[in-house]
Amino acid sequence: MADDGAPSTACTGSSLLQPLSELTDLPLDQVNFVVCQLCALISAFWFRLFLHPSKTSPVIRHAVATLLGLYFAMFCFGWYALHFLVQSGLAYGIMILTGVAHMHKYCLVVALTYLSLCQITRVYVFDYGMYTADFTGPMMVITQKITSLAFEIHDGMARKEEHLTAGQKILAIRRMPSLLEYFSYNCNFMGILAGPTCSYNDYISFIEGDPRCHRDSKDERKSSSKLRQSEPSPNMEVAHKVTTSFFCLLVFLSVCKVFPVERNIDDDFIANTPFYAQVVYLYLSMLTTRPKYYFVWTLADAINNAAGFGFNGYDSDGSARWDLISNLRILKIEFATSFKVFLDNWNIQTAHWLKRVCYERCPYHPTAATFILSAMWHGAYPGYYLTFLTGIVITLAARAVRHNVRPYFLHSSTHKLVYDVITWAATQIAICYTVIPFVLLSVGPSMKFYGSWYFSLHIGCILVAFLLPVKRRNLPLKDQQKSTVQESLQHHLEATDRTCSQKEKTT
Repeated sequence: MADDGAPSTACTGSSLLQPLSELTDLPLDQVNFVVCQLCALISAFWFRLFLHPSKTSPVIRHAVATLLGLYFAMFCFGWYALHFLVQSGLAYGIMILTGVAHMHKYCLVVALTYLSLCQITRVYVFDYGMYTADFTGPMMVITQKITSLAFEIHDGMARKEEHLTAGQKILAIRRMPSLLEYFSYNCNFMGILAGPTCSYNDYISFIEGDPRCHRDSKDERKSSSKLRQSEPSPNMEVAHKVTTSFFCLLVFLSVCKVFPVERNIDDDFIANTPFYAQVVYLYLSMLTTRPKYYFVWTLADAINNAAGFGFNGYDSDGSARWDLISNLRILKIEFATSFKVFLDNWNIQTAHWLKRVCYERCPYHPTAATFILSAMWHGAYPGYYLTFLTGIVITLAARAVRHNVRPYFLHSSTHKLVYDVITWAATQIAICYTVIPFVLLSVGPSMKFYGSWYFSLHIGCILVAFLLPVKRRNLPLKDQQKSTVQESLQHHLEATDRTCSQKEKTT
């Protein structure tokens, strides 16, 4: 087993922790990643306590956050970490040279192209199919940040206020970031290894010590004045998230080998296992792949919270919320009763990015465009594209079923419970069916699995999407705006007519 040398050849970062890698029998790059994240967690506490904005200038906080981030990146990925600086530098040059009118389009194309070239090189030149920490993972988050920043600058400096949505007004950027602010946003130590992405305004507010200043109205700022009087401590939230993350890691290491995903395409398994048992095994095998994502994203969220980033106001009972940049809600994922609920609670910040950059701005077929962008962003493995193409069909079918079937089950709590149980099972199986090419990676194994199921969910979802009516077709944005204005005018005229008739009757 030592002869093939997979852990050492796959790692491009420091070999300092090689003895620990051999002791734990884990690949060196994964050991480097976990140790760097733990160091980032300790650094985050130090950053909040000793470089607090009340006693440290934003310039120092930006510089320290950036230098620590680049050090962790070099430790994990070696000189490949220079790609982070090159990609960010190219995009910043575009922002400066092209102007605010079209920079968002150029930045999207350049950042996504650079990411794709790196992903293609890694997949087809280096280590196809190896589940190891690779330098393109952080680049995916940096791509999100670059493109989000470009669109937010465009919104704040090139578009009229009345043309922005409420969310775009909050995130719009009114001045060009300095080079230090820009690299701090992209490469800070809290998020360089595993994210999550965040808005530039949220990050700058955190660095300058005034979180939510751009989000709260004047009344809300007055009611939340206790934040400035007594800053909420994230310690309990961090402890909870760190405990959760390592519990998920323990679960993953314990059960991932018990239910290998590859068994779903084993010839003997397909030939000798009843179909209902294949369905159950598919669910269990895909269920055991999720805890590794829970571990990475929950720990990343804890690191940001430990630094003081992620405060999201107060609940109605006065308790502080630390979920501003949380990337998942585990219970809502595992008990999701619809495809939409699952996606809304999985990789949340990526879903926000796709919505803000693509879905809200694409004039035609925004659902399909969003899935295609997501597939391009995820990487060069063909299985990714199969997953997202399947996701388009299932999303459209799920939307049609929800619009047409759900109202019949809302008349009593018993019927609603039956509906929830059925839709939970259907959602979990649909998710597993959709995502398995994402794990298998290649076209051959993925098509073999779908063939063993006779493409049943594809065929069924296509029929449902075509046969069941939907409430509203996807219209171009201008037509939707016109339609909305016409509906509002119609409602206003009807209300005026009712008021006049009431007055006449009274008279």
